[in-house]
Amino acid sequence: MSGKAELKTPEQLEAMRASGRVLAGALDAVEAAVAPGVRTSELDAIAQEYIRDHGGIPSFLGVPAAAAGVEPFPGAICASVNDVIVHGIPGGEVLTVGDIIGIDCGVILDGWHSDSARTLAVADVSPETFRLLQVTQAALGAAIAAALAGRHIGDISAAVQTTVEEDGFTIVRRFVGHGIGRTMHEPPQVPNFGPAGSGPVLAPGMTLAVEPMVNVGAADVQFDDDGWTARTIDGSLSAHFEHTVAISDDGPLVLTDGS
Repeated sequence: MSGKAELKTPEQLEAMRASGRVLAGALDAVEAAVAPGVRTSELDAIAQEYIRDHGGIPSFLGVPAAAAGVEPFPGAICASVNDVIVHGIPGGEVLTVGDIIGIDCGVILDGWHSDSARTLAVADVSPETFRLLQVTQAALGAAIAAALAGRHIGDISAAVQTTVEEDGFTIVRRFVGHGIGRTMHEPPQVPNFGPAGSGPVLAPGMTLAVEPMVNVGAADVQFDDDGWTARTIDGSLSAHFEHTVAISDDGPLVLTDGS
């Protein structure tokens, strides 16, 4: 992904925040429904209904695959259970006690995109699993705190990498964050690893989807035959948290927190 980031006006940022508000509501509705015995297809239906009822369009639904011969993505959410890192297809899988599920979702509202993800525990999980969720969420928080005007993309990247590796987990390098706005994927890329002070300068009006993906075991990725589902190569658990963030003179603005 090359090119220059589009800087949004205050009015455009408010439009993106409105999109993010619908997305946050959809994720809240899905989270409330996560429980043992629930199928991931049921969670997808909840997200679709919420988004459409609030005037939005599910932006993941029907997205074409990058690889030839792979069907477009069939869901409004990515439902990534346990060792699935991202892009899990919602369907007949039934959640059980001790599972974790990453819910990634996007919304288009009045032409503006928002993108957010959270990983949820299904009832009780092991202490290590709980720590994985805590550390991944903390990595997102550190990344957002580093998203300051005048600093660099690499400062976001380094904040994620430091938080994750200090706790003994691994960074997924196959996937990265991205700019977002009128389209889902815009420049610049936002890696979850790399040296501070590197990459493009963060400028007010820049909007980024920041999304740490963290594994308990190896960082390597393997794909299912569906061409979408990306799993850890060793079967270890993976977590994913994401927010759409705007750079401003007054500090980072989280556009998908429901505010």
